[in-house]
Amino acid sequence: MAAMQLMGHGGVDQLVYKMDVPVPQPGRGQVLVQVTATAKNNTDRKAREGLYPTKDKGEVTSFQMGGSPTLTFPRIQGADIAGRVVAVGEGVSEERIGQRGLLDFNIYADERRDINLTPDYYGHGADGGFAEYVALPSDQFHEVQNPELADAELAAMGMCSYQTAYHMMTSAGVKAGERVLVSGASGGVGTALIQLCRIVGAIPYALSKKDKAEALLKLGAEAVLDRSDMEDFTEKVKKVTEGKPIDAVMDLVGGEMTDAFIDTMIFDMNQRSTYPRLSIAGASGGNLTEIMWTRIYLYQVQIFGVSHGTREEAEQLVEWIRSGQLKPVLHAAFKLSELHQAEEYFVNRNSNYLGKIVIVPDSQWDKQGQPFALT
Repeated sequence: MAAMQLMGHGGVDQLVYKMDVPVPQPGRGQVLVQVTATAKNNTDRKAREGLYPTKDKGEVTSFQMGGSPTLTFPRIQGADIAGRVVAVGEGVSEERIGQRGLLDFNIYADERRDINLTPDYYGHGADGGFAEYVALPSDQFHEVQNPELADAELAAMGMCSYQTAYHMMTSAGVKAGERVLVSGASGGVGTALIQLCRIVGAIPYALSKKDKAEALLKLGAEAVLDRSDMEDFTEKVKKVTEGKPIDAVMDLVGGEMTDAFIDTMIFDMNQRSTYPRLSIAGASGGNLTEIMWTRIYLYQVQIFGVSHGTREEAEQLVEWIRSGQLKPVLHAAFKLSELHQAEEYFVNRNSNYLGKIVIVPDSQWDKQGQPFALT
């Protein structure tokens, strides 16, 4: 089969397109999926470049929460997989053959449904979807029929973004009526957060570039704040919230902005009915933030580090996708053989970039990718 293999840490030259990779065989409890589309995520780039330091800020390492590295080379990346079941392994009903589905991308350490302490994922600890076929756990490949959703659109609602977004909210206990600030709002997790806030009845305020405002308002943002103008940021927030503090911040940026985000929650504690809460699941603005701990404990700011999510959350998201409550935010599709160009486009996002890009096997391109190609 055709597949893009990651041969080691480094630049896009470490991604090698091959046409003779063996088709995997489904093991017990697995299904063999013919891949039709796989969404691109920032974690693909960070894993490739080794940008997951946990102690030394100069460390180069892969994502490894279970005590030992699981990223071995060659590896086929790609976590958010949509496709169709073409074969089943032992213990799986043949009725699954032909079903279209979406992967819950986690490699779970155990059967617990409410917690995921050592997250790993397909495309990192096991081969993923940047290929024509992949073997996956049957119980994590969720059938989604929705004929109005193209496969590329289904992949754009993959769990790497949506489950991370939902886990940020459940960790912070976001509930109906609360004001939620979403940083990095134009990306995959950010657009998911805006939709999910509206589903649970919370009020999302987006932080993004000014030229994304119209699209984010249409998606469900209550207001859009310009991230290029952070001067007197709390005053700008007050104007759109009618002087009320933000209840919870969903931070995908990190760096020096995080301290300003905390300011939006603590400027008037007398107006609060809950503790200020910060969920963080990214560091695109910088991996180091200077924060006075006296501000954290005196104002009782609760901080939640978020990585991935749980089986329960994944199943809830699939139900919202099936019911049409969640909508795809698909920017464009690229051929699998053009993954180098897709990586470069992803890093150098232009002004109209909103949502996700997906990677489609060349053999599936005419049907699944061409309708969403860049024009």
